[in-house]
Amino acid sequence: MQSSSRPSSRHQQLTRLAGTVLQPGFVGTTVPDWVRRAIADGLTSVVLFGRNIVDPEQVARLTAQLRAENRDLIIAIDEEAGDVTRLEAWTGASRPGNLALGAVDDTDLTESVARDIGRELHAAGISLNYAPSADVNSNPLNPVIGARSFGARTDVVSRHTAAWVRGLQSAGVAACAKHFPGHGDTAVDSHHGLPHVSASAEEIAATALPPFVAAMEAGVRVVMTAHLLAPAYDPELPATLSPRILVDLLRGELGFDGLVVTDGIEMSAVTARYGIDGATVRAVTGGADAVCVGGEHAGEATFHQLTEALVGAVLDGTLPEARICEGAARVAEFAAWSGSRTRAVAADDAASDIGLVAARRALRVRTEQGRESVLPLVGAPHVVELSPTMNLAVDGQTPWGVAAPLSDLLPGTTSVRLTEADLAESGDLSDLTGRPDRSGLPDLLERKVLDPAAERSLVVVVRDAARHDWMSAAMTRLLGSRPDAVVVEMGVPNGAAPGAVHLVTHGATRVSGLAAAEFLAGRR
Repeated sequence: MQSSSRPSSRHQQLTRLAGTVLQPGFVGTTVPDWVRRAIADGLTSVVLFGRNIVDPEQVARLTAQLRAENRDLIIAIDEEAGDVTRLEAWTGASRPGNLALGAVDDTDLTESVARDIGRELHAAGISLNYAPSADVNSNPLNPVIGARSFGARTDVVSRHTAAWVRGLQSAGVAACAKHFPGHGDTAVDSHHGLPHVSASAEEIAATALPPFVAAMEAGVRVVMTAHLLAPAYDPELPATLSPRILVDLLRGELGFDGLVVTDGIEMSAVTARYGIDGATVRAVTGGADAVCVGGEHAGEATFHQLTEALVGAVLDGTLPEARICEGAARVAEFAAWSGSRTRAVAADDAASDIGLVAARRALRVRTEQGRESVLPLVGAPHVVELSPTMNLAVDGQTPWGVAAPLSDLLPGTTSVRLTEADLAESGDLSDLTGRPDRSGLPDLLERKVLDPAAERSLVVVVRDAARHDWMSAAMTRLLGSRPDAVVVEMGVPNGAAPGAVHLVTHGATRVSGLAAAEFLAGRR
């Protein structure tokens, strides 16, 4: 006799469907036992984060272990390069991000960079990359997109989105255009709140949607949703949960028939109102085929919690069974396609310097009249780097900046990195290194680096200064004492051109810092 506590066959069937539409992350650099069991029970996708990565060889071993359970398992990662990198989170990105590529505006270069990323991901056993960002960064104060976008012009973003998709997929890795219907015209970080897009449907169609159309025309098979409210389409539900946006607009008007995956479902933009269970159920009900989870809520408990939430929603009629079956079928179809695509493309381990080539080409320099002799730097400079708080899409531990590569090129270079909190504590920019526990450097007054007559050059590095009033103010005060200083602006440029020399990198990656350091030291 069957035990009453044993799940029914219908419950097991629904559990398998729920496991198919979830794309969970996990903790660790080897495969947890619960993930193996879940794959055996129908789990079709997993997502890797920086916490799962030590080096490329370890990732390849990890993905081989996963594929031993299911050779068509979708193994996804968020590897935009630039500011958002997972494979190089501990070393710093060796390729510049989208803003740099858009600044160069050479689609062949963009395609080559994306192909190089795909080559590395393919060698590591990854089949889906949650990239590129197809967002048009029309709001320069956008706190979460910024340099992740190819730029503020729809035509530029459209052609480079298409080139990025072509390049990545030519290496055997599926691309994912995000964040639909466009996260560029927002002023709130969806990790923390719900952004609103106030534009009309006509304005969105003209400015935000064309890059997604270009991605589809280039063959993209996956689109990621945005956790934002676009009242022009749906005044109540965020895009991730909205059938008006995912079904009527994306599938109906734009004709997309591929896989729709959510942005991280644990983000506050959707969970603050609906909870993680409610957001997950509403996303699938609204038209999403797969739910990404595990950036912050990783592990077996969350996976089973969401599985049971989906099963319960089907059983009580909240989630139509036909809808979860449709989503699971699309996931399975994509898994078979991406698996065969991965196996059809030969691995290529050849090293490439395309990232440094792109970073060098993205540099823009303005020299104040009469200050041409400032460069190349003579002797080792002092570098002051002003560092903002990173949004959650960016790993705050990822190396960036100019000081480290410059110290390699000009031994004896000294530096200090300061945050808004550091300056609030100090209250006086005349002594930026008055806390040896922070920098280990002698007092700046002793070195007299703020004295215009000082022998040591001063390099001021800022990151997304347009969005941070404290940073702009600090830069202004520094330049008031040292008008001969060199300013290196990383991230989205603010349009101003302070300093004797003003260098714009269009991104804050390690390789962008290296390109800037080479230029400052006269090594290129």
